[in-house]
Amino acid sequence: MYWMDMTEAEIADAVGAFGVPKFRIAQVQEWLHKGVRPSEMTNLPKDLRAKLDTIPFGGAVIFDKRVSPKDGTVKYLFALEDGNLVEGVLMRYSYGNTVCLSTQVGCNMGCKFCASTLEGCVRSLRPGEMLSFIAEIERDEPPAEGKPRTVTNIVLMGSGEPLDNYDNVVTFLKRVTSEQGPNISARNISLSTCGIVPKIYRLIEDAPHVTLSISLHAHSNEVRSELMPINKAYPIEQVLEAAKAYADRTGRRVVFEYALIGGKNDSEADADALAARLKGLLCHVNLIPLNPVRERGLDGVTRAYAHRFREWLEARHISATVRREMGADIEGACGQLRRRVLNEIRG
Repeated sequence: MYWMDMTEAEIADAVGAFGVPKFRIAQVQEWLHKGVRPSEMTNLPKDLRAKLDTIPFGGAVIFDKRVSPKDGTVKYLFALEDGNLVEGVLMRYSYGNTVCLSTQVGCNMGCKFCASTLEGCVRSLRPGEMLSFIAEIERDEPPAEGKPRTVTNIVLMGSGEPLDNYDNVVTFLKRVTSEQGPNISARNISLSTCGIVPKIYRLIEDAPHVTLSISLHAHSNEVRSELMPINKAYPIEQVLEAAKAYADRTGRRVVFEYALIGGKNDSEADADALAARLKGLLCHVNLIPLNPVRERGLDGVTRAYAHRFREWLEARHISATVRREMGADIEGACGQLRRRVLNEIRG
């Protein structure tokens, strides 16, 4: 067991085993909520800190950091205690600051437009590691004066497939929204999946207040299967049925991510077919001008063209926006910075 993975009760039991008074337990719990290691818990006696240090912490440290001079986006590369590296991005908006978090080291889903999956999935992240990313960002970027926190919104849209790490992700969601933890509103959290249908239905029961985002990227099974191998197991029809169930049960619209890929899914006929697929579904389409992935040989489109595609959808009564471009100058896309650093380490 790691400190950062423990519940309140487990922390109380672990600290209490050292024969300390109850107020010390409360102090340790407060420090751990902030992602602080025992050696840095300054209001504890040194001998107690040494005892606490005998239990693995299970968190992360900032290994590398890139700040965009254009928009202030911060790309983090976190080092885990087993030596693995994983990414996170802090994006600044008028309504608050959003952190894009990874849920796995790498990814097994094999989507053709994503750099995260090029070397497969090393392992899934534990709840405490994901919480640690937020704590490290808060320590690195203290909140503005008068604000309780820096991170106000979370998107689980970094490296990895959240629903392929289902139990750990649901535990993270419960803890990150807890009053004893970061206390971030579930309505400020989005979870993005490539479409593991059975677990979307489970999510309706386990996390009905988060926003569900589904990587769709095509209107036909032929094209989607070419881009996303998961479609061979769960074709578009099943994915849309699950999305409708989520929207109907929760009353929250589903966001469909749609990366525009030149010559694959970007024509007006594609917009027409996509609109027909989504007709009657409580949803929104988030259009993404693809960041080219050299290893895949896929080309993106201009932002001007993406807005044209948005107009085609809106003319067919489908709500759509073009994702704001952030962090392109600092390797902001999933997997890019980690892959470059790993290649440098390997020589």
